Amino acid sequence: MNNQGELRSFERFMITERKSFYTIKEYKFLISGFLSYCNKDISSINFEDIENYKNFIVTEKQYSKASQYLAMKALKLYYKFKNMDIPPNLVPPRRSQKMPVYLNQKDAGTLINGCDNTRDKAVISVFLYTGLRVSELVNLEIGDVDFEENIIYVHAGKGDKDRIVVMPDVCRDCVKVYMKERIKIRSNNNYLFISNKKTRFNTSTVERMVKRVGERSGIAKKVTPHVLRHTFATSVLRNGGDIRFIQQILGHSSLATTQIYTHIDDSTLKEMYSMHMPKY
Repeated sequence: MNNQGELRSFERFMITERKSFYTIKEYKFLISGFLSYCNKDISSINFEDIENYKNFIVTEKQYSKASQYLAMKALKLYYKFKNMDIPPNLVPPRRSQKMPVYLNQKDAGTLINGCDNTRDKAVISVFLYTGLRVSELVNLEIGDVDFEENIIYVHAGKGDKDRIVVMPDVCRDCVKVYMKERIKIRSNNNYLFISNKKTRFNTSTVERMVKRVGERSGIAKKVTPHVLRHTFATSVLRNGGDIRFIQQILGHSSLATTQIYTHIDDSTLKEMYSMHMPKY
């Protein structure tokens, strides 16, 4: 079968479904692997073929539970694209409920101070003080920042939803210093954060930059944009923030997603134990 033509049609369908660039890229890859493995028309694929594929991605491809989950979601969408009934065995495994990795307050401050230029400091500050996703940060435009109201407008975030996030003064000041340099740079785009080539940052470049700053700052943990998002949410919760407020500012469609932040961090755990430990 002509997999390339099929994948292009599937891509167009996902665009009409308002899927993000990253979801489209990932789902195309997963469906390409599925079609290559089965090597037959979708109408001929049966229950046993799907079971064999599920076994293949676990034993041969060694997909993690998270990747297995995405593969099943991609297949469900593909069957919807084909206007076919979803097979009953397209059931993803339960994903592991791991405690999110985050930085403590001291390391977060060290990270900000470890930046050696205004752009990187502004990027790190936005992550730590707003909880933006890396995909949202790279799509910010100059006009999305309101310095008077201390607000950043996030357009078409995950789930194609708009929202606002608040900047405290310390974050606003970092972005303001960088903005003075940004508006002097002649480029053919209005993106807030741009690369040395004057083009929009891509997510992998930002991830490498954050990792580099973390290593240079001497932080033992591997620092990623998602770790900084976890750090923001954990800090807000620790300081008494309501879980529904955290859900809204992070842009979660479901409160269940936000519940991962209701863990008790090490320092709070020790404090609570000291207050309520057994008195023998």
